[in-house]
Amino acid sequence: MNNTLIVSVVQTSLFWEDVDANLSSLKHKILQQKEKTDIVILPEMFASGFSMNGKEKISQRYTDIIGWMKEMSQSLNACILGSTVYGCKDRYYNRFLFIKPDGDITFYDKRHLFTMGGESVHFKAGTDIVTIDYKGWKIRPFICYDLRFPVWSRNTNNYDIAIYIANWPSERREAWLSLLKARAIENQAYVIGVNCVGKDGMGLKYSGDSKVFDAKGGVICECTPFEEEIKLIELNYLELQCFRERFPVLNDADNFII
Repeated sequence: MNNTLIVSVVQTSLFWEDVDANLSSLKHKILQQKEKTDIVILPEMFASGFSMNGKEKISQRYTDIIGWMKEMSQSLNACILGSTVYGCKDRYYNRFLFIKPDGDITFYDKRHLFTMGGESVHFKAGTDIVTIDYKGWKIRPFICYDLRFPVWSRNTNNYDIAIYIANWPSERREAWLSLLKARAIENQAYVIGVNCVGKDGMGLKYSGDSKVFDAKGGVICECTPFEEEIKLIELNYLELQCFRERFPVLNDADNFII
């Protein structure tokens, strides 16, 4: 068990539907960082931007994207996290990938599809809750719109960190910030939100507002809004557990099953 976990939050702009440009740019940015890290977190659809009409073309690069993530993970001796399009038998998923330095891959398929943006027309929803064990920490992956649904994020004393990666438009930034904080407080867990910046091929603008909250809802790390930035934060397991023991809210939670 590692009492501390160092997390790198990568707030970046994305090249629309250009896998090669994104991988090249991100490789340069990530490898520039000299500080030791355990986990590097990239935004949702980091290799393409949040493209739906281009899903077939992007999914054809899935193997290349996996290979790039493995290369980065091994180079840094750190886990690499982010989502991309996965296609299988004419079904497409927004797939969160968690890749460890030894090449082990865990994936989570986005459960809540953004119907107002047409995501549910182009993609199939995942069905499984996923919890990842890394260095003794229990980590729960989520993608963007999942943030709005507290039942799906519910912590029944089985995770320490919730990670939400996103392409969350700036016009709804207040919801992003409020919900991240709420998820941290109600689940007594660290919550990490990683969003992109810039403008996508559909004209949507992104403010980033990537942040890390502690279990009390306090901001312990934040990126500068609307700017590309990589921030490192050290999470402390003992502090988290001590707070949970002093104030065991989750023991009084309602019993219901998702």
